[in-house]
Formats: sequence, structure tokens, C-alpha cells
Amino acid sequence: MESSKAIPHEIGGIQNDALRFGLQGVKSDLVGSHPVESLYETTRRTQEEMKRKVLVNTYGSAFPLKMDLDRQILSRFQRPPGPIPSSMLGLEALTGSLDDFGFEDYLNDPRESESLRPLDMHHGMEVRLGLSKGPVCPSFM
Repeated sequence: MESSKAIPHEIGGIQNDALRFGLQGVKSDLVGSHPVESLYETTRRTQEEMKRKVLVNTYGSAFPLKMDLDRQILSRFQRPPGPIPSSMLGLEALTGSLDDFGFEDYLNDPRESESLRPLDMHHGMEVRLGLSKGPVCPSFM
């Protein structure tokens, strides 16, 4: 019986298509997020849990479940990958993140960076439909 001598495209769970995804770097896999960013995320998570407990005690357990369902529905509405990014305005209004003042409000938007590769709309739709593997949009160069 002959065994197939095909080389798999994935080695260790990493896409090795250098023409489509660029060269893989090890630093991004080893170095975690910035300490302030991780502190911000844990604080945000703690605040959401406290808000959820207050809603359960005030309105009952069904109200936070309804809000979770609304969050799931609003997080699905997105534009196809391309030049115009999804704003997710409904989700931001529901979660209250419209009032947050993030780094992108006073620094440049990362999507406007010179080192960002242009999006490939065809590959993004292939990934979304399950016809291809890999990230929907390429990362920074």
C-alpha cells in the first residue's frame, strides 16, 4: 500500500502560507500583552460581573440573559471584509462602550497605519464561508 507523500500546509497549528499571511514571527507568540492592557481587561471584566449581579438582584435573572442574547445578536452584524470596517454601533450602544475614551480616539487608528497590509476581500469571504483556513485579515507587516 502506498502512503501519500503530501506535505501538510499546517505545521503546529500555524499557517505557513508566506505569500498570503507573511512571515511568522515568534516574538508575538512569546510576549504577552502590556501590563496596563491586562490590568484594564481584568478591571473591565470585574465591572461587568458587578453590573450583572446588580441587574440580577434588581430585575431578576432573566434580564441579564436577555441582554446576553441581544449582545450575541448584535455582535453578528458585520460588513463583508473590505475597505470599510464594521462599526458595531449597536453593540457599542448596548455595552456602553460609546462613552469609553480609548487610545484610538487620541492616537491614530491602527487600520490607518502604513504597516497594515490591505485586506483581501475574496480571502476574507472564503474564511467566513469555511472554504479556506487562516485569519480573515492579515496582520501588520
